[in-house]
Amino acid sequence: MKHLLLLASLLFLFAGCSSKEYYEPEDTVGDYNSTKSTALSGSITYINKDGATLDSQNIITKRGVSNFKIPEGYKFLNIVEDTVIASNYKDTVLVGDKEIKVDSVVVAATVNNNKLALLFSDNSIMLYDMNTEKTLLKEYYTHSFVNDTRIANPYFMSNIILFPTLDGKIIVVSDSTNKVVRNIVVDPNGQFNNIIFLDVVDDTLVAATGNKVISVGQGVLNLKDYNIRDIITKDKNIYIATIDGQIIKTDISLNIIDRRKYKFAKIYSLAFGESLYALESQGFLIKISKDFKTDTIYDFDFDNEEKVIAIGDTIYYNDEAITLK
Repeated sequence: MKHLLLLASLLFLFAGCSSKEYYEPEDTVGDYNSTKSTALSGSITYINKDGATLDSQNIITKRGVSNFKIPEGYKFLNIVEDTVIASNYKDTVLVGDKEIKVDSVVVAATVNNNKLALLFSDNSIMLYDMNTEKTLLKEYYTHSFVNDTRIANPYFMSNIILFPTLDGKIIVVSDSTNKVVRNIVVDPNGQFNNIIFLDVVDDTLVAATGNKVISVGQGVLNLKDYNIRDIITKDKNIYIATIDGQIIKTDISLNIIDRRKYKFAKIYSLAFGESLYALESQGFLIKISKDFKTDTIYDFDFDNEEKVIAIGDTIYYNDEAITLK
């Protein structure tokens, strides 16, 4: 009887595993080849929406792989013009070559002139004057215990500062008075509802959590529900990869322009060369034409157990980077 129970359990387990379905394209055109492929100086150990840190302490940013290293124990957060911001995830944030002691773990940051905008792991925000070394603003919000690792950085926009929080809000702060003037609620209820994406496109704020996308412009607020794998903007369009294998193109008001569906596809990241590309977990690279009418599927060998990040027109994976055509 004991052996029968064991056999039944094994059959049940096997049936459960074998029923898991994966994306299988009808045809591929072979390996993706690029004349711009470079080796990285190490493996990716940490990523956020704006870049990554290698185990060599070199960093990946929108400018590519750095030829310098950040100090041991620090992780990249952001780059603003020529200033790199990093955190030791303890009690210090590094802004360029200046170390600033803080009382909590900094998980996102940006800087403009002498003002440093910080988001902490306890979901508090702070505005700090680097010249006078004084705190201009400190506010606390609901603590979030579970977060997506893609934490968006604060953003200076004309006369306001946008602070994305870990509980699905964007806190709008006046740059002149250093006071909170508005809270924009993006996603109050999701389990992973920290802001994972924040950009300004044609004077329109575009932000997202793992469950929702919002655009705010010219006094109009638009909100759509999506289970998001990745989201990027290009020109005046938004591109969204969803958990159910859709890749959606919208305008900045979130009106759907086009969409394509790839059954069972698990998209790791989106990138944009001359066309839109989607990296799929089973080792495929999907190239979609600008008009969304056609696609081309390439074989693309990478270790899906490793960290992968796409920035602009470049995918960083395993220990190399490839620039897309």
